[in-house]
Amino acid sequence: MSTTSSTLAPELAVSEWFNTPAPLTLATLRGRPVFIHTFQLLCPGCVAESIPQVQRIERIFGQTDLQVIGLHTVFEHHAAMSPVTLKAFLHEYRIRHPVAVDLADERTDTPITMQRFALRGTPSSILIGRDGALIHQAFGVEEDLAVGARIAMALSARIPDIAAPTSFSGDDERCADGRCEFPSQSAA
Repeated sequence: MSTTSSTLAPELAVSEWFNTPAPLTLATLRGRPVFIHTFQLLCPGCVAESIPQVQRIERIFGQTDLQVIGLHTVFEHHAAMSPVTLKAFLHEYRIRHPVAVDLADERTDTPITMQRFALRGTPSSILIGRDGALIHQAFGVEEDLAVGARIAMALSARIPDIAAPTSFSGDDERCADGRCEFPSQSAA
């Protein structure tokens, strides 16, 4: 099941990072599309389908500014999926992109980022646009072609230029009835 939205993506809540020299935030990644894949190392669908799909995504979109992030979101078998076990798993499966450990919530088995995104389980995927808006999220593994098309669209999107002119004269010939027309960027 998947959903499409245009709301700002919530921030990640992370207890530990792997494969990155410094913690990442969605706020600092604004301007780049972000693909987040959520997984558990003991999830058969994650190991058999989701992680290989992410590796294909990295091969295809590796020369772009797409940021791939893994989110190890443990909501069951907590003792078996420790950071030490995860580190070995990342090495064995040759996962080199940044991987965050979803921050545990002391009140429930469901970690905080999983709650923020209302994820139903693993594997799940989240696509965030250059503007920080949540473009798409899905539970399960979607077809490669659909995922690739969404990522390509996110990569082709430009951040709208929101800088408006700071001043203009009401006598300006481009302004009439309180509306102003400014030359388009493509006009020469």
